[in-house]
Amino acid sequence: MIRRFVMIVIIIILASSFASPAYCDDMLKKLGRGFCNLVTFPLEVPEQIQRTNIDEGPMAAMTWGPIKGISMMCVRAAAGVYEIVTFPFPIPKDFKPLLTDPEFFLEDKSW
Repeated sequence: MIRRFVMIVIIIILASSFASPAYCDDMLKKLGRGFCNLVTFPLEVPEQIQRTNIDEGPMAAMTWGPIKGISMMCVRAAAGVYEIVTFPFPIPKDFKPLLTDPEFFLEDKSW
């Protein structure tokens, strides 16, 4: 009876030591973010034009929107490559995302 209890306690301790908290990022999510960024980076140009049109009007969308889109396209592509290359390593700390607003393309900021 005591032997069975000790085995159950050891199994619980081992199982809990390998489990990660649900709120933490992990290497697979970092890899997924990287692939998502590499697939969706060209869509930043029309998205930034649309956001600029909503925020600042059509004239700004025609001039400033493409500039913002091209710059965000480069940032998203670079972040995607970086996250794919470094996905096994907890860089930055605890696999936190490089792009946080939004973390994924077209992610609603209110979540």
